[in-house]
Amino acid sequence: MDVPFSALNCPSRAWACVPSAFRLHGGADMAVFWQIARIAGMRALGIRGKPALRVPASITGIGRNDALGSLLVRLPNHLGDACMTLPALDLLAERGASLTLFGRPWAGELFAGYPWPVLPWAPERGARIAALRAWRRAEPGRGEALVFPNSFSSAWEFRRAGMRTTGYRTDGRGWLLGAPVAVPVPWHGDMHTSAYYLHLAQMCLGRAGDESDETAGAPVLRIPDSAWGRARAALGRAGVSGGYVVLCPTVRGKHHGKVKAWDGFGRLARALRAAGETPVACPGPGEEADARAACPDAVFLEPLDLGTFAALLAGSRLVVANDSGPGHLAGAVGARLIGVFGVTDPAKTRPIGARVRLVGGPAGWPEYEEVLAAVAEALDPPVFSRSP
Repeated sequence: MDVPFSALNCPSRAWACVPSAFRLHGGADMAVFWQIARIAGMRALGIRGKPALRVPASITGIGRNDALGSLLVRLPNHLGDACMTLPALDLLAERGASLTLFGRPWAGELFAGYPWPVLPWAPERGARIAALRAWRRAEPGRGEALVFPNSFSSAWEFRRAGMRTTGYRTDGRGWLLGAPVAVPVPWHGDMHTSAYYLHLAQMCLGRAGDESDETAGAPVLRIPDSAWGRARAALGRAGVSGGYVVLCPTVRGKHHGKVKAWDGFGRLARALRAAGETPVACPGPGEEADARAACPDAVFLEPLDLGTFAALLAGSRLVVANDSGPGHLAGAVGARLIGVFGVTDPAKTRPIGARVRLVGGPAGWPEYEEVLAAVAEALDPPVFSRSP
């Protein structure tokens, strides 16, 4: 049943039924908003039926099996997640999409080895929407977008910019998307995040494959040639001239209220020094104090851009990291990696790579001796003839 909103004669009651998320975002498209209000009012009065949400035609059309042309890609907000989009980005580029990336300020550093332009990020939402509109209007044929984050706000910004967007139908945002994509069934099991992003890219290309066979290869990040020289120079300024082991003891945020950082990095750094190895740390912005407290015996490098940090990881003898952005970056550049897990599920978020070994899991942190044994085995020649 499709009843005009005016016939309901209950605007205040309908308004109270509209989810707060739709009321809090200023400058809403009122044509779409009042459709939501009309449906909410019908439900409040007990009127049954399935009234269609009339999304304007200007925001429909993605998911077709034709050439994409220019495609603006909204990257995830975290470094590890951005690394896990690499198989999806590679697929889109291979199929002819002309990619422009839009993400956090570090995105340009991370993807410096690619020909893809990176749209500057602004901290204010209004400025971001204005940047999206300016990009869309700069050349004819622009307006297609793919949004990797699952959040309502990310889809809202692209909708306000007039973009035709593909994204997952999550967080109550399906009505904002030009091509809302159902979350694949395996995601409710042990589907890896890289495969989750790859599935979205495939749907954007109009390739709806068998969800039970959604797999993604290991993310592979290109390192710009100039980054290698910058990494060597940073090591030289810190007095590191030979082989080194990178320790990544910090991680931002918590997982369901639990700390995601292993507490054995300080002990491990002392063991490495005793064995003649050089433990190196290069914490990210705002993490230096925590890193020094967790790992005081490491050699600390000056802050590096992500491209240089990637080269630092790739040139190491070994990287030891929590479930964090640096761990995913290490896996993506082919570094030998020991990933230490204690609260998160490796099935969905583990770094992927031929030289990656995981220790621990969601049930709890591994014993220190288990991590030490994995480190000793990974280093060639083996070290730690005795435990410190």
